[in-house]
Amino acid sequence: MPKLAIQEDLLPGATLRDKLALARRLGLGAVEFQARGLDERIDEIEALLAEHGLAASGLHLGGVDGWLAADRGRRDDAADLLRRALAGALDLGADYLCFVPHYGSSDMPDLTPFASPMELQRELLIWLLRGMSDLAEAMDAELAMLPIHGGETDFLTRLEQGAALRREVDEHPKIRLAADTFHMSMAEADLLASLRAHQGAISALCLRDDKGGLPGTGQLPFAAIGAVLAELEYSGWLVIGGAPPSAGETSAAALEAGLEHLRRCGLG
Repeated sequence: MPKLAIQEDLLPGATLRDKLALARRLGLGAVEFQARGLDERIDEIEALLAEHGLAASGLHLGGVDGWLAADRGRRDDAADLLRRALAGALDLGADYLCFVPHYGSSDMPDLTPFASPMELQRELLIWLLRGMSDLAEAMDAELAMLPIHGGETDFLTRLEQGAALRREVDEHPKIRLAADTFHMSMAEADLLASLRAHQGAISALCLRDDKGGLPGTGQLPFAAIGAVLAELEYSGWLVIGGAPPSAGETSAAALEAGLEHLRRCGLG
């Protein structure tokens, strides 16, 4: 049975205590936390999760990248951040660490006919996944690649591309996929068919509508999504997502409406 969580940044409140108290009042059992800056606040998060009877579903690296950059120093710094985030997932008992492999266009050189920039990036990611797979296993956290739509990256945009990368690391059980219904609505030819094909590899499915807002504020068929996931007995995390912080604070009433919409669609 799917487990329901909410993104930390989506919860309104002046303090983290306020945010987690609201998550509890909404009847949620878990929160997905931002991995950036986690080292400085992990003790506070642990204490407040215990205080409110909540769990950490996973961590998300947000807009961080650099793993596929041309500059080696930048790649090394990004890999170190990934290692520290996996350690943070262990400390919080989080099930997954979600990351976007690359934003924007490639800055790799074009070495055609030896290798194109995209081919060089692909090989770099495969090496990264191989190197991180044992650490992820030791930390008992799944490392989940998140495809995003082509307006934000020219690298990983569809679940089938992520599945191909997983095959390059022998579908290691700790190398997984994450998905976001907003990005899927823009990048996948058939969102429901893609979920059917790849749900077994998905650690966390972020539920956002087709304009990037809370579920129920757009046109995505969440009832059909719920039916597919129920039919396939999806057991990963469902994570309520919505507009980014730059769009302004989401109200508690809006969150309640979005949550009620998901429950009517069998996703609560």
